This record gives sequence, C-alpha cells and structure tokens, in this order.
Amino acid sequence: MSTRSLPTTDTGLDARSPLALDAEALAWVERTRDGLCVEDLVAQLFNFATETDSEDETSAILALKPGAIHRFPTRDLAAAVQTTRAILERSEVPPLISGDIEGGTISYAFATAVPNQMGFAACNDLATSVQLARIVAQESRALGYDWSFTPVVDVNAEFRSAIVGTRSYGSDPDTVLAQARAYVGTLQSEGMAACAKHWPGDGFDERDQHLVTTVNPLDMDAWRSIFGRIYQTLIDDGVMTIMSAHIALPAYVRSKLPDAGREAFRPATVSRLLNEDLLRGELGFKGLIVSDATGMGGLTSWTEREEVVPEVIENGCDMFLFSRNPARDVGLMMKGLREGRLSERRLYEAATRVLSLKAALGLHVRSIDERLPDLETVRTKLRTPQSLATARDALGKGVTLVKDTANLLPIDPQRHRRVVVIAEEGWSFFSGALERSLAPAISALGARGFEVRMYDRDNQPTREDTDLVLYLVGQEATPTASRIFLDLAKLHDGTRKAMTQSFREIPTALVSFGQPYYLFDAPTCTTAINAYNSLAECQEEVVRRLVGDVPFTGKSPVDAFCGREQLKW
Repeated sequence: MSTRSLPTTDTGLDARSPLALDAEALAWVERTRDGLCVEDLVAQLFNFATETDSEDETSAILALKPGAIHRFPTRDLAAAVQTTRAILERSEVPPLISGDIEGGTISYAFATAVPNQMGFAACNDLATSVQLARIVAQESRALGYDWSFTPVVDVNAEFRSAIVGTRSYGSDPDTVLAQARAYVGTLQSEGMAACAKHWPGDGFDERDQHLVTTVNPLDMDAWRSIFGRIYQTLIDDGVMTIMSAHIALPAYVRSKLPDAGREAFRPATVSRLLNEDLLRGELGFKGLIVSDATGMGGLTSWTEREEVVPEVIENGCDMFLFSRNPARDVGLMMKGLREGRLSERRLYEAATRVLSLKAALGLHVRSIDERLPDLETVRTKLRTPQSLATARDALGKGVTLVKDTANLLPIDPQRHRRVVVIAEEGWSFFSGALERSLAPAISALGARGFEVRMYDRDNQPTREDTDLVLYLVGQEATPTASRIFLDLAKLHDGTRKAMTQSFREIPTALVSFGQPYYLFDAPTCTTAINAYNSLAECQEEVVRRLVGDVPFTGKSPVDAFCGREQLKW
C-alpha cells in the first residue's frame, strides 16, 4: 500500500484546523507516516488503556505500538511516573498519553482534587472555573498527560439519567457552553488537548450508553439550537478533539434517509452520516474524532466485533478507543483493511490526523524529560498550597442549599446534639477512583460537639432519643448505575423498614455528596443540600455551612425539584 498517492486531509497548514502545523511539523508528520509499514500505520489508530503499573500490562500494550495510551489513575505516584516514563522511552513514535480527568472522586490520589463538572457550574463563577481548569492542566501535564477526555458538554435535561448527572455542567445549554468554552480555552492554552464529548449529545435519554445505544430524540431545529450551537462554538474556538459516542440521532439520519428503519438508530461511533456529513461537513470540524470506549454496550450490542472494529474508522472516527482484547482488535482492523471494509483513504486520513495531533502538541520535538520530569520535580508540581486552597474554596463555594422550609439551619449541639446518620457512600465504575467514605463529615460533626451514631434498623430513631436525622448519600454520576434513586430499602436496611420515614417527626436533613435529584424520592424532607461530590474537603465544607460558620453560596445548575411542585415544600 502506498499512502503517498492518496489525497491530503484537512490537517497540515490549513489555518482553520485546530491541528494546523508549520512546515517543519508537517514534514515530520509526512515523514513519520510514510516511513511506517501498514501494520504500524494501523497501530497508530488505537488508544489502549492501562489500569495498573505492572510491567506485564505495559509490555503487552507497547508490543502493539499504539498511537496513544490511556492512563487510568493509580495510587502510587512513584510507580505511575515510572510506568509513564517507560511508555515514552520504549515507543518508537511518540505516543499520546490521555486520561479521563473529570474531577470529583475520580481525581487522582496524588493530585489536587477538584470538583466534578456540576460542582464547577454550581460555583457560578467562570473565573473560578478557569482557575480550576488551570490546576487540572498544569498537574496533568506534570504527570505526563497530553490529552484530557473533557469537557462533557451533555445537557442534563433528563433528571433520571444516572450517567450524565454530576458529570455535566447542568441543564442550561448556555451554562454548559460558557463553562465548556472556559475549560477548553484554559486546557489548550496550557498545552493539553481538550475533547468535547459525547457527540452528538447526551442527556435527553435517561438510559446509559455504557449499557445500550442511547437516543438523542431532538428534532433537528431543537438539536441545532442546543447541541449544534454548543459544538459549533467550540469548533470555532479551536477544540482539538471530539469524542463520538454510542448515541443515535435519528432526526438527522431520517433527513437524509427517510426510510432508514433500524439505521436511524446507528450509534454515532459507526455513523458516517453523523461523523462525516454532520460533524465535519456541516459544522466544519477539522480536528481529530476519537470514538468512545468500544467495549461499551451501546456499541457491542449493535453488531458483531469483526464488523464494528473497521467500521469505527471507516465511518469517520480517527482513533479507536480501548479494547478488552487489544491484539484481537488490531487483527480485526488489519483483516478489515485487507477485505476492503477499511479503505486505504480512511486509514491514511485517520493516521495523518493522529500524527498531526501529536505534532500540534509538540510531541515530535519535546524530550522525554520535558514531557515527564523526574519524580521529585513532579512532586513539587502537585498539590501545592495554592492549588489546594483554590480547590477547597471552590468545593465550598459550590455547596448549594436547595431548601430549608422548616428553618432547621443552622444546626447546633445544644438543640441538635443527638444525631443519627443514615448513610450510603456510593460507588464508582472508574478504575483508580478515590475511595468513598462519609467519615470526614461524621468526624467533623463529632469535632463540633454533636453526638453522632449510625442508624440501627433494630433501634429506630425516635423523638425521645434523637434530635436530628441526617441522610448522607454520596453517589456521583457513574457508568452502569442505570438509575438514580434514594434507595430507602438499602438505607433503612430492609424493604419494610423503607416504609418507616420520620421526615416530619424528627428534624431531618438530606445531604447529597453526589447526584442532585434525591428529593424526588424524599419530597417531604424539609431540608436538602447538594454538594455534588464526596471529596473529604467538600464534606468538611458542608459541615461548616450546616453549623452556620459560612453561608451557602452555590447555585443549582439543575432543577433539583425535578419539575415537581411537591418537592418544594
């Protein structure tokens, strides 16, 4: 196969492209691309993930020569730095190092923990958002990252969506756009590629694309006024990459194919119409399109693996994300190329964009030490006093008082000394996520003179022995959770106990260190607070506000009353 005779792509010297290159960088792209054998050119299309810092895992992935390696967080900074450095040293073509750097409890244990995106938005201050984004960018760069799969630009219109929720900037498209622009601009000004996701837009389907192909149900006028406007603006601003997701947009497909049938629900990941016609053709995007994780149910349920692997690239994505069996998927891509299901034209275009992204980030000229300094230097760049103070201030600023119709707040140890805590810490799908515990909030209450005991199903709280009941829940948006609800059967340790509720008999407050919609299942609870994440510093800031040391300043990025008047009272 000869790539030299194939047509050029939209990269190179095109000033409209976020991957625009000078002559020297363009020459590197062409020289590198044309010097690769077909197998190595195909390898550039893949981004495989590491979940440990083991030599066996690293060696197995490096043997495939992927164009990018995604580093999930681990807990040992020294091991993480050593592994990333080994990846850089042992790669013939400089690899992209990507991460899901979304904040909240999927922050890295050795980096500054910042709010998740809903926590960003709840601060209602773009200057704060820029400060936080700069911390993320600078610390991520220090850890060797070049590419963050953020921001999420989905619109949290369907409150039952367990996957969008706190990963989003909320339900107002204007807020989503303003926050995303600030984030993308800051990240890319610091030398990291941003990635707007999840094309063509999530949040209007309560289901999760990790489990099923979800559907954006908007007609095209509505889609263009919301997601079209968001993506077009970010494209005009120069966002370098966009993630194409396992989400269908039937209105657009039917506008081209009125009798589309099942094809109307083809995931964007493998949809030429959505990637090539709409994103590149109508919106003019000239950056790199990366698929969402290819092991997700929204794609694996669409068709068999042998067919879908080459289709991801042939139908418009430039990079293939993750694999449960990397060697097999590389083989399937090669098989698709030999059989004509992946064209030489698309292989050439996609590989050129991957290499152009690397050159646009300067990876072709940066030394390994410039990409990842020695361990002690890395330590000095992480969790600085200034970054920790900025993050803590934001974590507190975003805490939102949703309602307090019984005027319970502030609480104090004289009136509310005996406190019963009913807790559910939540869980996370993400590899390497911080451990979830509500101990920081409970400890902070104890330090202020409250006598805290945990709920006991055999000794139900009564007005005679309890002055305050606190429901503490900590579930942030996470893949495969499927539904958001206040699981009273679990919280009360039994299905019959779930029916015993003392919201009006004993002063009660509901505090969410995660999703903002739990009042839907507890409409008669008179005091509710949303904090959006369960980071220890956030829990301590919530307690400061519960006792009245500092005021609540957060602004809810969503309708925490879920459109139901009942919840307001």
